[in-house]
Amino acid sequence: MPCDLHVHTSASDGTENPAEVVEKAGKAGLTALAVTDHDTIRGVAPALEAGREIGITVLPGVELAAEEEDGEVHLLGYLFDPHHPLLREELARLEKARLARVERMVEKIRALGIPLALERVLALAGEGTVGRPHVARALVEIGAVGSVAEAFARYLERHGPAYVPRLKMAPEEAVLLIRRAGGVAVLAHPGLSRCEELIPRLVSAGLQGLEVYHPEHTPQMVEHYRGLCRRYGLLATGGSDYHGAGHRRYSRLGEVTAPDEVVEKMLALAGRTA
Repeated sequence: MPCDLHVHTSASDGTENPAEVVEKAGKAGLTALAVTDHDTIRGVAPALEAGREIGITVLPGVELAAEEEDGEVHLLGYLFDPHHPLLREELARLEKARLARVERMVEKIRALGIPLALERVLALAGEGTVGRPHVARALVEIGAVGSVAEAFARYLERHGPAYVPRLKMAPEEAVLLIRRAGGVAVLAHPGLSRCEELIPRLVSAGLQGLEVYHPEHTPQMVEHYRGLCRRYGLLATGGSDYHGAGHRRYSRLGEVTAPDEVVEKMLALAGRTA
């Protein structure tokens, strides 16, 4: 039975609220999904409540961004204690840094002669964590660009004129944070970050899985990462990286899934039962 273990909601840069995503997952025939918003767990509680009402298993999750010399690396955490003090402290620090980053991006855009209002960017983020996608959507609204993709290409991608580096966390630090909070640590979409040389280091730090199945992974990549899972004794997970209908890349919930046995193995690793 299919499980989608990489899903975003409006708590970060998704376009649908947690309850809407869970309802859609139920209609799509998924037996389980994990809410893995960027640097926040605000969407977890409402998703869990919706899951109980609908009868679908919801796993608490988070996606943490870390920095390597060659670029960004993302770590997925599952089944952690959402009240763990170290986790809550770090997420609060990341949220504060996200706001400061967006404020600086807006300043840079305004310096280019584009009348972008910070208030509108924050309004688009709503109760969720603010980030580059909200800046991009605000640029589309005022007609500065024709699409979110164009906003990223012209202004917001790394080395773009409005790009601002994020608060840096080492990948090993992200793994340790997830593990200390009682969670399962998984390297997200390794085919995108091209960080294979990092895997042995992360395994030593406590990494427990690789996101083998992802919309951007070719069949050859899937086989390769399955092999790495066997080599290092890692769990092979997967998900659609869903961000909502109409998203420029990840708009199909359940497009990529993992078998439900993966959830059982995750629960065992976390010392929990369904």
